[in-house]
Amino acid sequence: PEFIHGLNVFLSRLLFCFFAEDTGIFPEGQFTKGVSSHTQADGSDLNSYLDKLFDVLNTKKSDRKDIPAYLNEFPYVNGGLFKDKISSPVFTRRSRQAIIDSGELNWSAINPDIFGSMMQAVITPEHRGGLGMHYTSVPNIMKVIKPLFLDDLYEAFEQGQNEPKKLIKLLERISKIKIFDPACGSGNFLIIAYKELRRLEMKIIRRLIELQKLAQGFKAKEEQLSIIPESQLELAETYQVDLFSRVQLSQFYGIELDDFAHEIAQLSLWLAEHQMNVEFYDEFGRMNPTLPLKEAGKIIHGNACRIDWEAICPKGRESEIFILGNPPYLGSKRQNKQQKRDIAHIFNGVKGYKNLDYISCWFFKGAEYIQDCNAELAFVSTNSIVQGDQVKLLWSVLLQDKIEIGFAHRSFRWANNAKHSAAVICVIVSLRNESNQKKYIYSSHLSEAENINPYLINAPTIIVGKRTKLLSNLPEMVYGNMPLEGGFLKLNENEKNKLISKCAFAEKFIRPLIGGREFLNSINRYCIWINDIQLDEALKCDEIKERVDNVYEFRKNGGEVARSLVDSPHQFRYRKEAEKTFIVIPCTTSMRRNYMQVGYFDSRYITMNSLQVIYDTETFIFGLLSSKMHMAWINAVSGKLKEDIRYSTQLCYNTFPFPNISNQKKQEITQCVFRILEERENHPEKTVAELYDPDKMPQGLLEAHQANDEVIEKCYRSRPFESDEQRLEYLFKQYEEMIEEEKQKETLFEKQKKKRRR
Repeated sequence: PEFIHGLNVFLSRLLFCFFAEDTGIFPEGQFTKGVSSHTQADGSDLNSYLDKLFDVLNTKKSDRKDIPAYLNEFPYVNGGLFKDKISSPVFTRRSRQAIIDSGELNWSAINPDIFGSMMQAVITPEHRGGLGMHYTSVPNIMKVIKPLFLDDLYEAFEQGQNEPKKLIKLLERISKIKIFDPACGSGNFLIIAYKELRRLEMKIIRRLIELQKLAQGFKAKEEQLSIIPESQLELAETYQVDLFSRVQLSQFYGIELDDFAHEIAQLSLWLAEHQMNVEFYDEFGRMNPTLPLKEAGKIIHGNACRIDWEAICPKGRESEIFILGNPPYLGSKRQNKQQKRDIAHIFNGVKGYKNLDYISCWFFKGAEYIQDCNAELAFVSTNSIVQGDQVKLLWSVLLQDKIEIGFAHRSFRWANNAKHSAAVICVIVSLRNESNQKKYIYSSHLSEAENINPYLINAPTIIVGKRTKLLSNLPEMVYGNMPLEGGFLKLNENEKNKLISKCAFAEKFIRPLIGGREFLNSINRYCIWINDIQLDEALKCDEIKERVDNVYEFRKNGGEVARSLVDSPHQFRYRKEAEKTFIVIPCTTSMRRNYMQVGYFDSRYITMNSLQVIYDTETFIFGLLSSKMHMAWINAVSGKLKEDIRYSTQLCYNTFPFPNISNQKKQEITQCVFRILEERENHPEKTVAELYDPDKMPQGLLEAHQANDEVIEKCYRSRPFESDEQRLEYLFKQYEEMIEEEKQKETLFEKQKKKRRR
């Protein structure tokens, strides 16, 4: 660890020197020329040269003694970068030349936020996955910092354009803002936030200078003067505009677990500061001196789940604190032992915490930190925290103690500048103390919200939990049959034909089998389906007997459940079949599809547990499950597996709010169902997956679904919905009403029960 840490520090020092000699911090080419001129070609003494140089860069000019002139020419740098003694690695001829070649590149225009992408490109995939590293692109960082604080600052700037007093106050406000990234990686969020604050500061100073010139009569125009109050002109004339930056690196705080990323974050802030100083100089002819370096904020190497955040970024009465970042996501199955211990430590006592994503730790600690102070947070996260079971596990804890969601970006594809960047669907969620400030939801368009619930919908804060009992007056939905037979009772097309060719009477024991994959991809599969009274006859077929014997061995040598089924090796674990027809929905399906894929089968078919099934029900249920109303609900409340929907009876179907409807409405929906099925049959060459691919969906099928949607939506209200957002807002309100009605009925029932007892 000591060697690796030393190497990390060495690399960050090297990068600084390359940058410094190309940007005026050092004389042009000073570092590279020094390496080339004062070290042996074979690289044997380069490490000792660099050790001496780094020591010189850590020593003030007045304290240097007996130093060669070529080293003494280097300026005093420190600020922490060259403070610690480390041993530079030993070089060869080839690696020395690599240093010189790198130095001959132009580092002046380097963007500090590229270091995160560089790091991701070279780090091993296993290491990247283990640390949950995801480096966010500048456009995505702006999705966080603009609504978190930058838009508000710019609004204040616009409102104070003609009032020096307001502009001066805004400069003072900016100088007291604290930016804190408790999973800062290589510092991208801090760097971009720093640059944006510096650029806004420059605009304010520029405007103050303009107002001062106007007040002094330079280039004055009557129409300009008329919109500025005389008192403000007098203030502008007397106010001395100080041409220096008030935004300091000491306003920026971070925690990072990875040592190299921690070192790069500090380096990147120094580079960003110098670049902004140069921009400031180009604009105003003056700049804060870059050297000696100041402390690059307070970037701590450590585990953010275990560190007291307030010890890193102290709260203060006058400070505005903005917590931001892109913490590691890591679902429960991808967490290592330490990460699992972190979650257990933070969510101690919370039922079901083991199923939470690792990023939940940051939301929990952030919500705790911002209470009762002028602070707000916003994190980039996978959308799994606003879907499925995690909503109840996490948000029922977070949205207590007067904490609310201030703004949210609905799901978008995460992207960055790095190679092999992870394919993740993200959301951005902010938390703040309850206030009267406006709330905003960002999706395809920006919309103001009365309230943002944990599903990122403009609706009351309702958490949809699993239900074993149906909320609406709908028929029961269950899993298809679980086989648990080692694959010996299931047959593909060839196996079925081969079995029948050897034993013709076996056909009576073979039924078509349908599961999620079979349904979506039009795959023909079969199963051996034997009732107890048929067993003796079935076993007369040697091929069937062999398969039944194999099931017996499989179950005998299996787990506890399998062993309990050893006396019925001729049958699936569960056996349920329709009397007439049944409706199915795949347990897993792609989020790309605009409609849920619903199947309709007759009683010949046997189901598998990769389907959810409604046996022997009214046909109109097919239309309801196929509707956009139901799809919108699924997208909001269901669990997700990457970009796939996991359809759960208890979470998606039993919770779905649907009003009681008349027989006439049921008939109208049934006619729509027949049309949908007819349109499917018009395209026998396409699988169900292809039929519902939004890029391949036949026009006739789309129109049939649209007609079905129109009828379904009129069951809720007379006018059609214009978007899924509207559908969900309505559904959540109806869900709330139905839950309240259910509670009232239960309360009344309990009262009547007590009355009867008395």
